[in-house]
Amino acid sequence: MKVVLEYLTKVFPSRKKDGDSVIAVNNFNFEIPDGKLVGLLGPSGCGKSTTLYMISGLQKPSAGRIYFGDDDVTDLAPEKRGIGLVFQNYALYPHMTVKQNIMFPLQNQKMDKDKMFERTVDVAKLVQIDDLLDRKPSELSGGQQQRVAIARALVKMPNVLLLDEPLSNLDARLRLQTREEIKRIQRETGITTIFVTHDQEEAMSISDMIIVMKEGLVQQIDEPQKVYDNPINLFVAKFLGTPPINVFEGNIKNKAIYIGEEKIMEANLPDQAIHIGIRPEGFIINPKGELTCKIRNLEVMGRDATIVSEHPKSENTTIRSIVDATVLGDIRDEGTVKFSIKANKIFLFNKETEERIYFTDKGLSSNRGES
Repeated sequence: MKVVLEYLTKVFPSRKKDGDSVIAVNNFNFEIPDGKLVGLLGPSGCGKSTTLYMISGLQKPSAGRIYFGDDDVTDLAPEKRGIGLVFQNYALYPHMTVKQNIMFPLQNQKMDKDKMFERTVDVAKLVQIDDLLDRKPSELSGGQQQRVAIARALVKMPNVLLLDEPLSNLDARLRLQTREEIKRIQRETGITTIFVTHDQEEAMSISDMIIVMKEGLVQQIDEPQKVYDNPINLFVAKFLGTPPINVFEGNIKNKAIYIGEEKIMEANLPDQAIHIGIRPEGFIINPKGELTCKIRNLEVMGRDATIVSEHPKSENTTIRSIVDATVLGDIRDEGTVKFSIKANKIFLFNKETEERIYFTDKGLSSNRGES
C-alpha cells in the first residue's frame, strides 16, 4: 500500500511561557510507493521519528494530511490504520512466551484459536524463530528479541510496517545480520516499510529509497546510491559516506578550481569562494598530480589502503584517501603524496548557502545529476 504525505507539519509548543515553539517536521511532501522499503535518515532531532509517529497515529500533525492508498487516515486511531510498529526497545512482555508475545495482537480480534496459532507459527517461521516459541524473552539474545518484535508487528498482516531505529540496541555483528533479515522479510512479504535510523550505512544497505532530513526539513529523496553520487548540498554530502567526504576551502578563479594555490581542474564558472568535497575513493596517486598532501599514517587493510594525510586548506582534521594497496609503491609515513582527483568524485558547494554547484568542464550543468 502506498503512503502519501501532504504538507505534513508538526509543531511542538514551547515549555516556557515566552519561549519559541519547535518545528519538528516542516511541510513534508512525499509518496512512498507500494511495496517499497524507505529509510528516514538524519541526525538526532531532525524529525524522522516524529514523522514516523505521525504516520502511525501516535502523534497528530499540526498541519497536512496522511493517506494510505486513497484513504485519508490523518484522524484515525493507530489501531484502525492497519500498521505494524516496531520500537527500538522491543517492548516484549517478559512474563509471556515468544508464542504468546507474537499472538497477543490477535487476541483482541476475536480470532479462532487454531487460526491464531497457525498464523503465529507462519510468522515465526518467516523471521526464523519457530524453534523458540516456548521460550521467555529473558532467554533470548538481543537479535532474537528483535525478531520477536518484528513477528508481533507482522502477525496482524499490516498494510504498512514502521520500524523506529530497530537495530540501535544490537552489537555491530547482530546489526549486520538483522538488517539483512529485515530486507529479506520485507522482500518476501511485500509490505510497504518505513525504517527510521541515524546510521547511514544501515539506510543505504537495505532501503529502496532514502529520505535525508535535517532540522525538520527534507534535504534529499532518491535511491541511496544516487544520493551518495549526487548530494544536493554540503550537509547531505557530509552525512553520507564512510569514511566521510573530505572538505576543502577552495576558489574558482580564471575558469579553474583551486585548493590553495593548486589548480585541481578546469571549470568554466564565475570566480567565487567555494567548499570542495572529495570522496575518499576519489583520489588517484600520481607523481604529477594536482594536490599535494602530507602523509600522517598508512592503513593497509588487505586489498585497499587508506592514506591518512593533511592539507592546510582541509576543513577536516585529517584527509582519508582510499586507494588500491598495490599502488602504494614507495610511499611511507611522514612523507608527501601527490593526488589526481576523479572528476565524478569532486563536488562544489556555494560558500554561503552550501548548495551544490553543478558543473562540467564546459560550465554549469543543465542536468542536476551530472558532475
